[in-house]
Amino acid sequence: MNIKTLHGKLKTPFFMPDATRGFIKSCSNNDLIMTGVEAMVVNTFHLYLQPGIEVIKKSGGIHNFMNWQKPLVSDSGGFQIFSLIHKNSKMGKINEEGAFFKSPLDGSSHKITPEKSIQIQFDLGTDFIVCLDDCPPYAFIERDIEISVNRTISWAKRCHDEYIKQIKRRKLKENDRPKLIAVIQGGLSRELRKKCLDGLLEVSNEKILGETIPFAGYGFGGRPIDENGKFLYDILSYTANIIPKDSLKFALGIGTPSDIVKCHKMGWNMFDCVIPTREARHAKLYQFTKKGRELKGNFYKELNVKNSQNIFNINSINKDSKIKELQINSLSYLHHLFKLNEAKGHRLASLNNLEFYNEILKTLKKA
Repeated sequence: MNIKTLHGKLKTPFFMPDATRGFIKSCSNNDLIMTGVEAMVVNTFHLYLQPGIEVIKKSGGIHNFMNWQKPLVSDSGGFQIFSLIHKNSKMGKINEEGAFFKSPLDGSSHKITPEKSIQIQFDLGTDFIVCLDDCPPYAFIERDIEISVNRTISWAKRCHDEYIKQIKRRKLKENDRPKLIAVIQGGLSRELRKKCLDGLLEVSNEKILGETIPFAGYGFGGRPIDENGKFLYDILSYTANIIPKDSLKFALGIGTPSDIVKCHKMGWNMFDCVIPTREARHAKLYQFTKKGRELKGNFYKELNVKNSQNIFNINSINKDSKIKELQINSLSYLHHLFKLNEAKGHRLASLNNLEFYNEILKTLKKA
């Protein structure tokens, strides 16, 4: 599927590293382009709190603020808000109106409604925006999961209404509009996932202010693993299969290299995750096995740079890399950098992992 965005074309499937607060730690924009990054995800919740939307608006939008002129997705920030509240009820509450929470930065009080979430994302100026949804833990009983489904549908309608109002207010033509993505909640229940999607499809086809603008895609709400770390293959596959074929299918927060390959086979075609860069900063490298580029079986290996066996390992970080620094620097040198907690080590490991992920997506595109 080819997608035209405000900041360039994308071809599915594609992977987006998480530039949560407007940057990828230790990497420059040139680094990201060198590894093959086509798009990134920024976080509405974190940017709203710091540096604040007025700062970003003053810069002319998030692309100018970051000096990144390729596609960006802004997630709604709902997952972070609800995670904050579910972990500590003193940090806020959720009701039909929206989410009321205290900033983890300074304790100040804030209110995020579906309308405000959409307004903030329009002010950011991203290419894809995501509806605010109610994301409960899997530990919730089914009755409470159903409440979150009903609220997610209700909020999606309010997001959709506000989305069209913003388009009218800002006088945005079709080619100037961000694409709106709704989120499917429902926990581990097929029935509730189907109920949520059916409700979202009704919202998608509603005419608002004389115009019908359907959702461009649907995301998988909730974590892709259960509380025991088990990958939720069944519900992910089921949800992908019920989403209309011509829609973007956003596997939010996915994931490991093998999980991406599995989810692509199910039909998911948008992916984002912190794993490649977060693991890089913890000295983990992803590399293909000898037959790995076929993406079959155990197609990759994980290498812990800090292991003592790498003290004298003069082999390249990655001799098959297209990035010269990964060809000419040794694993011994990288081990040395990590032992000293040197930022250059984090950068080289991040370059390795981002290039590795993007090579996976190149292979999936060809397939």
